[in-house]
Amino acid sequence: MQAKSIKGNSTEEIKNALLQSMNDGFKPTLAIAFVSIKQDRKAICKLLDEADIAIFGTTTNGEFIDEETEKGSAAILLLEINKNYFELYFEEYPEKNYRAITNAVARKAKEKFATPAFFIAGSNMETDAEELLFGFEDVVGKDVNVYGGMAGDDFTFSDQFVFTNEHESSRGMVCIAFDEEKVTIKGVATCGWRAVGTERTVTKSTGNHVYTVDDIPVLDITTKYGGLENVSPDNEGLLLEIAANFPLQLQREKGDPVMRPGLVIDWSDRSFYCSGSVPQGSKVRFSLPPDFDVMEKVIKGVENLKATKMPDADALVVFSCAGRILSLGPLMTQEIEGIKNVWNVPMLGMFSNAELARATGGNLEMHNLTTCCVALKEK
Repeated sequence: MQAKSIKGNSTEEIKNALLQSMNDGFKPTLAIAFVSIKQDRKAICKLLDEADIAIFGTTTNGEFIDEETEKGSAAILLLEINKNYFELYFEEYPEKNYRAITNAVARKAKEKFATPAFFIAGSNMETDAEELLFGFEDVVGKDVNVYGGMAGDDFTFSDQFVFTNEHESSRGMVCIAFDEEKVTIKGVATCGWRAVGTERTVTKSTGNHVYTVDDIPVLDITTKYGGLENVSPDNEGLLLEIAANFPLQLQREKGDPVMRPGLVIDWSDRSFYCSGSVPQGSKVRFSLPPDFDVMEKVIKGVENLKATKMPDADALVVFSCAGRILSLGPLMTQEIEGIKNVWNVPMLGMFSNAELARATGGNLEMHNLTTCCVALKEK
């Protein structure tokens, strides 16, 4: 597999970069496209389609192909890979039948490949991404490799899109099934946020709506731990501070904890809605604001992936939570550079609304405030 990554701030720049990439005889068959909603994605898709390149596309909260992060641009990983080694799927879920949709996709992929692995991107903030993951597990089994992220919209929190050559949707998914007998895919999801304090019990919750922890309104106990001030609806920056710096860490019986930041506050009872489900009776811990350790843990996680499972790679795809760039700011460049240096191969990355991957030592999960790195290697 040969890979090249390109980026641009306009359709014309992408066109020129695409043509330049193919000057030496490079003939990409698959494009993973991370594109800002500010870009003309239909025009970009037309360029790629005319070059007979299959498109896995999603809108973002920022994108990168190296340590320099962009916003409002288009970044694309071009892969020259045998067309028999992958299959592209596009589905919508207006009925919110997430599990059934991915179940059907997995069945089709299983008919084509004995051992399929999946890249997935979904759109719409209401989407239950965990249900998407369960659909793959139902068909392929608990050990299935699934990696991806949820589409962004440059932090407007309005409409997010996934797209392919001829279709796009603000309530759908795009998926690549790879033949693992021909393509090795290995990934790692690392957060790095340090936990603080003892385990606490979620005493009242419904789905992703958390009411109380240790019988105390979750907003009150969070602000106490965080030492937050001006805790009122008038504080426009409060929710961002809670989500980016003081997320709940949901403890799992198996594997690393997963992050569950509060995204919407219900001031009537001082509860909040998290990014994913937080079962009643589950155990949580609170987080410390991020520091340099956060980046170091991510880089070490990727280095360990190379040392233990993926000594060589042809390309690298990174799904990093939008909350990380809000928390770490310019320091994100150090994390991305550290990841890039592990294999030093063409890389593509986006800042997503959620990350989809197996927790370290655990199960498939929807993550937040996490960096998911996925390495690809043709056998």
